[in-house]
Amino acid sequence: MILKETTSIAVPSESVYQFFEEMEENYERWHPDHITFRWTEGGGLEQGAEAYFEERIAGKSQKKTVKFVEVTPDHYLEFKPTSLLIGLLIPHISFTIDARAEGCELTQRIKVRTGPIGARLNKSEFDAVRTHMREEGENLKHILESED
Repeated sequence: MILKETTSIAVPSESVYQFFEEMEENYERWHPDHITFRWTEGGGLEQGAEAYFEERIAGKSQKKTVKFVEVTPDHYLEFKPTSLLIGLLIPHISFTIDARAEGCELTQRIKVRTGPIGARLNKSEFDAVRTHMREEGENLKHILESED
């Protein structure tokens, strides 16, 4: 199953990428349920860099360390959890930034390994993640379009 959210943003794709490059400064203002973000290996968006972040989803604290496995400046970021257990459930998360005539389109994707029974049993959790992703897209749009 892929959880997916797409947001049109009236700024160049470079502006979205720059926001992600400055995640230590931007993480908490991006979403009210974001708690902390820090680089743990490497110093930014590069293949092999690792980051730790905490956020609340549906009132539950989530703590993750991720490793960036693919970085294409101004276009694509992919990372995966460093925890083997979490990685079995969520093998990767990605952000695609596609240039458009009137700015760009940001698509967030979370690959989740679950069958139909798991999807049904965890429906409320997946719905909360979808809501969080939608809010992230809307908040990013507001932040970047207000600064431009």
